[in-house]
Amino acid sequence: MPKMKTNAGAKKRFKLTGTGKIKRKHAFKSHILTKKSNKRKRNLTYFGVVSSADETNVKKLLAMK
Repeated sequence: MPKMKTNAGAKKRFKLTGTGKIKRKHAFKSHILTKKSNKRKRNLTYFGVVSSADETNVKKLLAMK
């Protein structure tokens, strides 16, 4: 059976932590920033963790077991 290919889009968007969780960036931080508060923009800067419901789908895209 051939090797699983990693989804190139997912490869760019997700990173694995040391404990096996998947890090992701927040959405809504690229443009139309003038109407968003400083607090909201600051909180969107930090990484989030993929929810447990989506974790299996992301792991499939990253060709993990």
